[in-house]
Amino acid sequence: MPVRTGSTIDPEATRARVLDVAARLFYERSLAAVGMREIATESNASQLTIYRYFGSKEGLAAAVVRERSDRIHTWLEASLTDIPPGRDRVVALFDLLTRWFAEQRFRGCAIVNYAADSRGDQPVTDVTRRHLQRYRELLERLLTETGVPAPEPLARQLLLLIEGATVVTQIDGTGEAGADARIAAESLLDATLSAATTRRGALPDRPSHE
Repeated sequence: MPVRTGSTIDPEATRARVLDVAARLFYERSLAAVGMREIATESNASQLTIYRYFGSKEGLAAAVVRERSDRIHTWLEASLTDIPPGRDRVVALFDLLTRWFAEQRFRGCAIVNYAADSRGDQPVTDVTRRHLQRYRELLERLLTETGVPAPEPLARQLLLLIEGATVVTQIDGTGEAGADARIAAESLLDATLSAATTRRGALPDRPSHE
């Protein structure tokens, strides 16, 4: 798009505007349904500029996913900061997600949607895989703070609850899946903590003196 006389081009602002527009259109209608021409028109940028910044539609999609992933994890970290480490902080993560599910026009997790839409495109797949890894790392840290001695298996189970609840909410449009995931997470966490306490409190076998 031509720049008005006297205006200056701000590359970072243009790039951010393209990312915002692409994220909205991709989320509302899917990657396949949105073309680069529409993104250029909506963002008031030329297609040439978009290709110069991102290389291809796949490169743009990967950048959108990366930015969205960063935004989600920054939000989670900031929202959990004021909650003391322990069981309540783990459960609070599920409360945050349930609030997110209740937002108007919720269409599921954009990261998972992009992964499905990309049909295995490597740049997008790499970013979405890293997104899930960041979730596991967050969960492992929260569980370690809570006193779970080996957090990796439980972190994977909780991630399954998170992603499962997200997909179910996207399909049925109610908040029940988020609430059910929270209850299941509490049960898993309490069972794990109870087992760990039992193991720590168990006395070693006494030697036999025959």
